[in-house]
Amino acid sequence: MCTPNARLKSFVTPVATLVGLLALWELADLIFSFDKVILPSPIEIIGAFFQNFSKLIAETGVTMIEAVFGFVLGSASAYLLAIVFVHSPAIQKAVYPYAVALKSTPLVAIAPLLVVWFGNGMLSKVVMSALVAFFPVLVNSVSGLANIDQELLDLMKSLSASQWQILIKIRIPNSLGYLFASLKTATSMSVVGAVIGEYTGATEGIGHLINTSSYYLDTPLMFAAIVCISVSGILFFNLMGILEKKLVFWKNPS
Repeated sequence: MCTPNARLKSFVTPVATLVGLLALWELADLIFSFDKVILPSPIEIIGAFFQNFSKLIAETGVTMIEAVFGFVLGSASAYLLAIVFVHSPAIQKAVYPYAVALKSTPLVAIAPLLVVWFGNGMLSKVVMSALVAFFPVLVNSVSGLANIDQELLDLMKSLSASQWQILIKIRIPNSLGYLFASLKTATSMSVVGAVIGEYTGATEGIGHLINTSSYYLDTPLMFAAIVCISVSGILFFNLMGILEKKLVFWKNPS
């Protein structure tokens, strides 16, 4: 069982490591006087954060909205398709190779096409985010829905259970552990997808802000923007971990 001291230690250790690294970074900047266009100091980055606080929060919010909507769309579509695959091997054989091909296609190659199809507004970023979140959820969901103890299936069939009853009572509960493992991966990927979509063409969002900052050589603001979206991605990931502990409690007894 995880004790309060263990939880505190798991929090304090990475924070202390981060503080130490930032102190070394600041010391190195004092010694070598790096050009802030190349590598700003932590203090300069913190200054840029507070000077542009409202803008950073607003742009990060836009990107996270795109990421969350894309995550929900991609994950839900993947899970529904996984259910279809489990009940129809013929459809799985016909469609699965194209899902693999989609996963193998570089994101930067897809992004311009999505902008052409859906415009440079929020929709194209949501679709991009959904595409990158789709594949890990599909693969893990198929495994979770299909990997059922044969004796349990035989028992359900002996009780004249329908495919719907087997799905609801056996397959879906068994798949939840697999599903949440992939959902945690998909949270990070959906954020990446949204940012890449914004690089290609956008008028708002953290990717657009980073692009603009690089154009004006405002490197401290670029770093501040990267930190904001990274922290948001970590919070999104941890939120999914909390939901996993609540909903799949039998796999997380601690």
